[in-house]
Amino acid sequence: MLEHTFPTPLPLTLEVSIPSGDIEVETADGEETSLTVDGDERMLEHVEVRHDGGRVVVSLRSDHNVGFSFSLGSLVFGNGGLRVQARVPHGAAVKVKTASADTELSGHFERLDLNSASGDVRLRGEVAENATVKTVSGDVELGRVDGDLSVQCVSGDVRVRTVSGSADTKSVSGDVRLGAVTAGDIRFASVSGDIEIGVAQGSVLDVDAGSTSGDLSSEVPLASEPPAGESAVAAPTIVLRGRTVSGDVRVFRAG
Repeated sequence: MLEHTFPTPLPLTLEVSIPSGDIEVETADGEETSLTVDGDERMLEHVEVRHDGGRVVVSLRSDHNVGFSFSLGSLVFGNGGLRVQARVPHGAAVKVKTASADTELSGHFERLDLNSASGDVRLRGEVAENATVKTVSGDVELGRVDGDLSVQCVSGDVRVRTVSGSADTKSVSGDVRLGAVTAGDIRFASVSGDIEIGVAQGSVLDVDAGSTSGDLSSEVPLASEPPAGESAVAAPTIVLRGRTVSGDVRVFRAG
């Protein structure tokens, strides 16, 4: 097992790049980052952990006599993986690159940038700025995103509780559900996955969405009126644009 502790006042970015295993990151009070790395001994001996200014990096060294990549990592090292556990200050940013590691995040983060092939992603907490997730078959579950959201997936399902900024989701067969959006441009594209968009109370809705063979339904009038006593200028506007081939599209009023 590798154990490290670094003094890390904000701004800070934690970067984790491993082929497979589990990644667990939580935020805490203070100005210190502590982490442990455990798992397959053959992989562990090639792990590099470094503190570089405003970054803490966990990655695999590219030794001249050991060749591997994210796509080949499981073949070179077998079915083993690594477990990375990190505790970082509230407000840190996180970047993850992995082939099949699952990523679990909890707390308050500044930004999230994640690239995965088949690993699941779960955020219990919030991202103050933008969140970007790219995955092939992993499921994505996020709590609150106060900035813009960008998600690209093939067959994984996407669930996001709240998005305060704009959102752009692209999916082939996975379902997408945004529990509550408040303003901004909400764009989606899907082949067979279902789309569900929750519109926050008081938002004005502008829709240009449809499905070739799926159903399209909206509980929110397309000419939504602002709440009583508020002008249309003051009310936040949601611009919803998107298409599916066979998936259903449902717009509902968020609770």
